[in-house]
Amino acid sequence: MATQLLFPTLVYAARLRNWRAVNARLLRECRQLRADDLAGRRWSARNYPGGYTSYGSAHRMQERSPTFAALGHALGQHVTAFTRALQLDMSGRKLTMTDCWVNIMGRGGAHGLHLHPLSTVSGTYYVRAPNGVPHIKFEDPRLDRFMAAPPRKLDARTRNRAWITVPARAGHVLLFESWLRHEVTPNLADAERVSVSFNYNWF
Repeated sequence: MATQLLFPTLVYAARLRNWRAVNARLLRECRQLRADDLAGRRWSARNYPGGYTSYGSAHRMQERSPTFAALGHALGQHVTAFTRALQLDMSGRKLTMTDCWVNIMGRGGAHGLHLHPLSTVSGTYYVRAPNGVPHIKFEDPRLDRFMAAPPRKLDARTRNRAWITVPARAGHVLLFESWLRHEVTPNLADAERVSVSFNYNWF
């Protein structure tokens, strides 16, 4: 064919083994952390209205909790599979989880467009994602270079769209390269969306 697919952006999604048991333990600890973490609640009130995140107070949960350490261990095989799909040359250094934090998004909570600087691979693990809670939305990294480009058709192929929404599903891990911008639109449901976000660093 005359048309080639160049510079693809890969996003990895898979379900964790034994996710129901894992999520039961994680959900208890996430809620207990919110109850105990006064500094985190204050930080969230300023920076994460409508929700709680331990990003500003307890962002290395894999070092503080055996439950989160076990999650990190379980994520390892998925991170390895993702880096293989990316064909990254991982020789000489080890890709290590540097950050791991809790997000509890209540009604009205949102997470604005952002990326994860100074990291290599980032991701989210969904602990609780009831019907009606928002999904994660990825931006085409070339979007600021679309000069005089017409809009895409409503039925355009996924690979041709400027924005892609990937469903939040309990028990699923989602991985992406840390430079890929993403957001979570406001939660219009009465239910809480609970996730664990993390970064892996190679340098």
